[in-house]
Amino acid sequence: MYHKTPAYRTFTVFNYLILGLAGLLCLLPLVHILAVSFSAKAPADNHLVGMIPVDFNWTSYQKTINNPNFVHALGISVFRTILGVSITMFEITLAAYALSKSKLEFRSRNIYLWFIVFTMLFSGGLIPSYLLIRKLHLVNTIWALVLPQSVAVFSLILLMNFFRATPKELEESAMIEGAGYFRTLVRVVLPISLPSLATMTLLSIVGNWNEWFSGLIYINDYRNYPMATFLQTIIVQQDFSKINPNATEMALISTRTVKSAQIFIAMLPVLMVYPFLQRYFVTGLVLGAVKE
Repeated sequence: MYHKTPAYRTFTVFNYLILGLAGLLCLLPLVHILAVSFSAKAPADNHLVGMIPVDFNWTSYQKTINNPNFVHALGISVFRTILGVSITMFEITLAAYALSKSKLEFRSRNIYLWFIVFTMLFSGGLIPSYLLIRKLHLVNTIWALVLPQSVAVFSLILLMNFFRATPKELEESAMIEGAGYFRTLVRVVLPISLPSLATMTLLSIVGNWNEWFSGLIYINDYRNYPMATFLQTIIVQQDFSKINPNATEMALISTRTVKSAQIFIAMLPVLMVYPFLQRYFVTGLVLGAVKE
């Protein structure tokens, strides 16, 4: 009877309207970028493109794909994301499982936990971080892009709370059969933790793919920039020398269409991965955010 009241129906209508409006606000910029990327030089430069391409052509995508700087940056981002996600998930899974134990099993648990949470609230600062990376001889290497942010504290805490909510009887039965902590984690805990693991993996993928600042301060050669840093130098700093070294060709096409094409291509990997992990995303966040 509650679901048939006028108040509930009114709330439902407004709820769908607000969510639909929020969805449009997220979708329309992507449609506009796609339309600009497929438009000709004149309408793009004169801001005549809305949600539909004007004088449809593929020139911007041809120039983007043939640009060695862009392709190299894309490859670096793919490699960085795969390496970063692998290291992050390995570290936070082991740490979250250990910290999910009670003080009777892990006496120093609270000390380690507060130490980790402290790093979430305070940092050493930009200059000390750069000096540390330089002293470790990691400048201009892929490790400078991966290691400083490999321990995702927020994801670690969510995963820890999820492990704490798993039935203890499953672990106890495995240990009665002779399994140790590591075997219990691999054979018992991880198979029932797929929603939370998929959520943390998606957060790590997006974080590694979109992070641009470390590439700007740790990588001195723009040819080794990851995709996010490469796009930042073009869009924010307006440095068009990295789009295409041939000035004659650039005079025949619009920088707006090329930038739009590069932005859209850079979004595709995350857009392709998200549908496979989306069904786990909300479930994983809710389960990890509620502590038993």
